[in-house]
Amino acid sequence: MGGTEHGTAGYATRPVHAALRSYVGDVIGYASAADPPDLHRGLPSRYLTLVVTLDEPLGVAWPGGPVEKYDAMIGGLHSTAVQIGRTPSRAGVQLSLSPAAARTLLAVPPGELGSAVLGLDELLGRRAGELTEQLREAPTWASRFDLLEALLLQQLRDVRPAAVRPELGWAWLRLCESGGAIGVQQLATEVGWSRRHLTERFTAEFGLPPKVASRVLRFERVTARLRRSPQSRLADVAAAAGFADQSHLTREFQAIAGCSPRQWMAEELPNLPTNPAEYPQVAAIAPASSAGSH
Repeated sequence: MGGTEHGTAGYATRPVHAALRSYVGDVIGYASAADPPDLHRGLPSRYLTLVVTLDEPLGVAWPGGPVEKYDAMIGGLHSTAVQIGRTPSRAGVQLSLSPAAARTLLAVPPGELGSAVLGLDELLGRRAGELTEQLREAPTWASRFDLLEALLLQQLRDVRPAAVRPELGWAWLRLCESGGAIGVQQLATEVGWSRRHLTERFTAEFGLPPKVASRVLRFERVTARLRRSPQSRLADVAAAAGFADQSHLTREFQAIAGCSPRQWMAEELPNLPTNPAEYPQVAAIAPASSAGSH
């Protein structure tokens, strides 16, 4: 898309710092010259979402719930779409965070953020307000990314996360690698726990039961393919993602996104770039500092 500075339409990104790659999926700056849509669906995925706005607070609401407005927010893993909009915010920075980032960078178990949206100040205190102010004052995407990177590296040094059973980390990785295709009983057998024990511990850690997490991961596969190849036949997409048929896919899409696949594509795809790799790459202003390991 177009320019990369705040005030011009477009997107920008930067490769994630090596010390943060286990915790940050991507970091994206966005700015729109047009009025924001009345409704954007924040779809569930394998990532937590952190957003810092560069202009006006962002409106967020669960279906049927009130709109809450945030200058900076963090959303945990969730299984239904959250509604974003109803405010004039056009620009911000968005980070995709792995569940491990909740403990390691934010000092909170990801399960405490499950199906929730919190102001970033509830986790970082005054650092959140300082970050928001600094990002808004920074003149370029490069300088904004530097500020974010510096904060995350500082968090990586400062936070001492509580230990987590390795079986849970392995179970999450296994689900992600399979795209949600592995059954809960098979996962429990591989971990060496009973299905009930796995479900209880997994839900407490991540905020979603493993069966629901599998649904989210399969849904994520579908939306990723539709973004890459919007001309794909839905029957083919359904088969590739492991759904029984196109009707099964449509029912699941309705349950998670609140609309049909075709409606989502018509309403959302025109406003979504297909691949973060296509965004302009912004280099660091100066070599980033290294971080200690845990």
